[in-house]
This record gives sequence, C-alpha cells and structure tokens, in this order.
Amino acid sequence: MDPEIFSQLEKITGKQGVLTSPEDLAVYSYDGTFEEGKPDVVVLPQTTSQVSDILKLASREKVPVVTRGMASGLAAASIPFLGGIALVMTRMDKILEIDLENAIVHVEAGVVTADLQSKVEKHGLFYPPDPSSIRHSTIGGNIACNAGGPRCLKYGVTGDYVLGLTVVLADGRIFKTGGKVIKDVVGYDLKSLFTGSEGTLGVITEALLKLTAKPKFAQTALVEFSSIENASKTVNAILMGGFVPATLELMDQTAIQCIEAAMQLGLPTDAGALLLIESDGMELDQTHQEIDAIKKICEMYGATKISIAKDEQDRANLWKARRSISPSLARLSPNKLGEDITVPRNNIPDAVKGLKAISARYGLPIVIFGHAGDGNLHPNILFDKRNPEHMQKIEKMVAEEFELALSLNGTLSGEHGVGTLKRPYMHKALGDVSIDIHKNLKKALDPLNILNPGKVIPD
Repeated sequence: MDPEIFSQLEKITGKQGVLTSPEDLAVYSYDGTFEEGKPDVVVLPQTTSQVSDILKLASREKVPVVTRGMASGLAAASIPFLGGIALVMTRMDKILEIDLENAIVHVEAGVVTADLQSKVEKHGLFYPPDPSSIRHSTIGGNIACNAGGPRCLKYGVTGDYVLGLTVVLADGRIFKTGGKVIKDVVGYDLKSLFTGSEGTLGVITEALLKLTAKPKFAQTALVEFSSIENASKTVNAILMGGFVPATLELMDQTAIQCIEAAMQLGLPTDAGALLLIESDGMELDQTHQEIDAIKKICEMYGATKISIAKDEQDRANLWKARRSISPSLARLSPNKLGEDITVPRNNIPDAVKGLKAISARYGLPIVIFGHAGDGNLHPNILFDKRNPEHMQKIEKMVAEEFELALSLNGTLSGEHGVGTLKRPYMHKALGDVSIDIHKNLKKALDPLNILNPGKVIPD
C-alpha cells in the first residue's frame, strides 16, 4: 500500500488511530476460526464522520476495507485476506442514550454486548440476544451477523431488536434507516438489508435497539438422558406441548466430559446427553408451573435425572458450563471447526443421527451441542490442522454436514453467517436467482467491491 495513504489516514483519526507495526498487523489478522490474513494497516475510528472519511479515501484509492469488532466470528468474515484496511470499531463504544419511556437504547457499534445488557438492566430493562461470545463481541458485529444465542428460542435474534441503523456506504455517504417508531412501512426495509450483511454492503456505526421488561424470575433445569437420541426427541415434544421456554440447549456426552474436565462443576460425565432448560417470566408461579410441566414431558421421553438450580449461584454455574463448551474442547484436540446448521425442529433427531454417521465414516469426532429449541445445532469437528489427512477429511465432512442440513429442509447457518467458509455451498442453499439478486445488490451499493471483498457472495 502507498505510504501516502497511511499519512492521509493519520490526518483523519490522528496517529493513535493508525497501526502499522508487524505486531499490530498480526493481532488483527485472525478471528475465531483457524484462518489468517494480514491487513496492510489497522485503523480505529472514533466517530461516524471519521468512518465516512476513511471510506471516501478507500474508495478513491480502491483499497479493500474489512470491518471488525472483537473478531469473535466463526466464519472468517472479518479476516482481511486481500490486505487493505482493517477497520476496527472497538473505540466507538458509547451508549448514547437509554430512552426509558420508549424502551429503546441508542448505541455505537463497538459497544460490547454484555456491557449493554448490564447497563439497561440497571433500569429494569432487558436486551435479550445473548450470543455465546456475549462478553467479547460487539453490537455492530452482532448486527452484521444477525447473531442469536440460547434465548432466541423465546425472544428472537438480534435483527428482531434493530429499530434503526446509521450506516456508512462504500463511497463514504452516511445514511440513517429506521427510527424509534415500532411500525414503519415507508419504503424498503433497509435496516433488515444491512442486518446480516457481514460488512459487505456498508459499515454500521450506530444502532437503535428495542428493549423489553426484564423477567423477574427464572427456573433452570438440567435434564440427563442416557442417549442423545432421546434428548433430541424430547426437544420437539416440549414445544409441541405448547411450551416455549426461554432456552432449550442440547449437549452431547463429549461436550459434557470436556466441560467437567476443565471446570469440575459436578456434571454427570456418564450421561449420553443433557438438556439445559430455563423458564422465565414476571410471576414466580408461572415459571414453576412451566418447568414442572416440562419435567413431566422429559420423564415421558426417558430422562434419567432432572435437577433444578437451587439458587442464583447454581444457575450461574449451569450457564457457565454451557458457555464453556467451545473452549473446553481444546482438551481433546488442538483444533476444531464449529458449524451452525439449522433444521426444522422435528428433524433434529435425524440431524443428530446423520452427524454421528459422518463422524463414524471419517474417524474424526463431531461434538454436538447447540440451541436445539430452534433447530440450530453446533457440530464441532475436532482435528489437527498439522495433519494433512485430517485437513482432507475436514473439507469432505463439512460438505456432508451442509448436504445433511439441506436434505432435512434446513440451511447452512443460523447465526455464524457465511464469511468465506460457507461460500462454496451458497448456490446449493439459495439457487441461481437468489445469488444473482445478491450480486446485483452488492454491485449497486459497492460497485468497486472494496467492502469485505471475497466474503458471503460466491464468485
């Protein structure tokens, strides 16, 4: 990259906002996957105006721009494979307004999700989306990937809470879409277009997010099963019974054993699978009644033991266990590839059966866990990337996982997004007409293809 571009970037953000040392470039070269790609320069803006000036410069010089938050993504969407500018939004981390009367919060894109939740809960309000990376992911990244989490079964995903966005386009123009009104059908729903776009159509700098009342009570149950098949069948039985718990999470035996080895929480390592079920609400009796009814359904479908969290500490330990699955898998293998296929909930048992068959065929473990209540499973393949045979198997196994999901009327991703890792399978998932529409939208909004090039849309 022309050194003159570095000087122009420093004029926009100040020297403290531009990083060029080899060490800094290495820090911003990876995300939550095993992929890597170094940028030519790292830029940390502090205002929407600065983002606008950066994109005007990038557009003029035809420099690629890859927007990043905390880089917790699992689809390689924030890796700058073609170099260029890594546009890091973490210094735009202000909560600009908490509107109590309208139950709306106005935030910058770099606000950490857990920090936002903590702030609004002090006012008796609730921001439900809770991706597993909640303590190290940003609102901008959550919106860019339309992140979900355990609570999305009852409360919905990030996009369900986006009322308005401030976006900077590829040529540096700034526009706002949506607002504080609940109903708005004036023109196209542009906020939904940018939600889930993974930085390929524009840079999200601010958001208006809907809040709700914080539930006062919660009852959490840990349900043990002798087999993952029985656990997966129970999921649909609970929902068919007319119950929509706040969370309905599935963990297979390997996940249980890894968590227990890492954290010694007293989990039953001999169980074939666990369901973590939580009911919440404004009335204590309501949560008790729902969890009691769910317990009866679990018993009908072969639950071997049901434990209810005795207090808040007990509940916190159960959720600590669930959120620790992914890192704890490092005890079994140096590398893992975590996917997030989604199938209709009645097809969860067939999906589990199919994943186990793929694992058996290739001789590499697939750990199964995820948000079973909405059919979003996270099969994690354990492997060693230093082993060429493993790498050859991985590609075939991932292809079969996606084929399995599509054959069960499912899709490639429920919350991680496409990035680069799922691009080869987009045609099968969407079809030629849909891909053509995607390409035309990209061309209209980013004609020079400088925003996150090589991501989401297949060549």
